[in-house]
Amino acid sequence: RFADSHEISELVYSASNLLVLFNDSILRKGLRCAFPVSLSQQRLLNWLSVLEYVEVFLEMGACKLWGEVGRWLVIGLIQIFKAIFRIVLLLRYKSGIQTSPPIIPLDRGAEFVREDDGNREQQDDTCFVGQRSGRAIRPLGSTPSLQARLWGAPSQKKRRSASNGEKLHSKPTQLGLQETIAESVYIGRPLVHLLCLGLCGKQSWKPWLVSAVLELSSFAVLSDGKFQNRWEKAEIRRRTFLLLYYLLRSPFYDKYSEEKILFLLRLLADHVPGIGLVAR
Repeated sequence: RFADSHEISELVYSASNLLVLFNDSILRKGLRCAFPVSLSQQRLLNWLSVLEYVEVFLEMGACKLWGEVGRWLVIGLIQIFKAIFRIVLLLRYKSGIQTSPPIIPLDRGAEFVREDDGNREQQDDTCFVGQRSGRAIRPLGSTPSLQARLWGAPSQKKRRSASNGEKLHSKPTQLGLQETIAESVYIGRPLVHLLCLGLCGKQSWKPWLVSAVLELSSFAVLSDGKFQNRWEKAEIRRRTFLLLYYLLRSPFYDKYSEEKILFLLRLLADHVPGIGLVAR
């Protein structure tokens, strides 16, 4: 009964992400807040997003149908296509630092607030602002009906709308030569890691060391960059957190981390009520 549970759960996860991507594209057209990029660049971003959402499911499906050889073949093809797409975006379209996912999901709440603010901009301009408190108060004549009333202050809505508009329409920070090389190294790192795995084997330390050196060198250069946009700073923070994943990758995990993590889980399960249901 549960033989295909992992594949089905991954299929549901991939399908839900694809549905969100498709729904976001419809909402952006309706709200007229599309990204300021060309049609060809938008198509590349869409295909790259689709690859990132379905790559794990394709890997699991290939392993089930064709075994380990098919699994590694699909992994290699996916990483090659992703690297090509990202390099084209970086060098041809000057898209700056690459995010994951490439298309950031739409903030629906902020967008609908922004649309409502556009319709009531004239009403918000008539608000009375106290000289001492600085609090904005609507006059009774501009108060909407009870069903359409928003109880937040007008100034709060405007700040929220401006913040979301900055995220959608801001252009990426232009990278210098050093930052472009560092981002190219980060893009090509998965391919180099796969090549080292094929040449040296899974139990060798060389793939782990080469991948760690490439990612750390790229991060050292990009972390000193003067990024202006919030989504670029969020991507740098995400990459900082992902460096901790090297503690959970073989062979470092097999030799050092596994024993300490299992000891910590046993300690928590024995002394903290309720943890044992999960830790064991």
